[in-house]
Parts: sequence; structure tokens; C-alpha cells
Amino acid sequence: MSETIQPMALNGAAETLVDLVREIARSLVDDPTSVVVEATPDGDGTLLRLRVAPGEVGKVIGKQGRTARSLRTILSAAGMKRKHRFTLDIVEEARNASSNSSGAFEPAAS
Repeated sequence: MSETIQPMALNGAAETLVDLVREIARSLVDDPTSVVVEATPDGDGTLLRLRVAPGEVGKVIGKQGRTARSLRTILSAAGMKRKHRFTLDIVEEARNASSNSSGAFEPAAS
């Protein structure tokens, strides 16, 4: 289930950054097949939503949020060069889909 979901067509820069975030996240978690990155246009920028398996979100966020902050710094630097804003949200899949009637993913603290 390791795929990129793209609701709208993305430009080459956004696709490159989606791939970058996905590969970094895959290298951090124990279950790389559970990593999914969605890119969604968000006003004047692009929202990248990184989804990981339950219990893996801490590995992506890192101690005191350092890993997540580093990922966001990379996206910010790349965005400045391209004059485009990228935002990263890290979410954890719901542990029990029956407890979440909408079937949506629950955001994790970041």
C-alpha cells in the first residue's frame, strides 16, 4: 500500500518533494509499506499529508519533534527556491477502523 495519492495533478517540483518525503519516511519506520504521502493543493501552497502505521508516528516525529522539524525545514527551503509553500502534516492511521465511523485517519500530535 505504499503509493502516492494525488487528488490533483502536481507539478514536477511537488512530485519530487512527495517522493523525497516518502523515501525519508520509509527509511525511518519499521513497516515501510505502510507509508503513504498525499499531496493536496492548499491555497497558495501544497499540503503534504504523511500517513504511517499505528505506533510508527513517533519514529517519524523523532525526539522532541526534531525529525519532523527537519523534514519541514527541507520542504521550506525547497519551497523558497520554487516560490511555493509546502506544509507537512504527519498522521497516524486509526488503530481500529470500527471505532472511527467515518473511516478517516486521526491526526497525530506533532
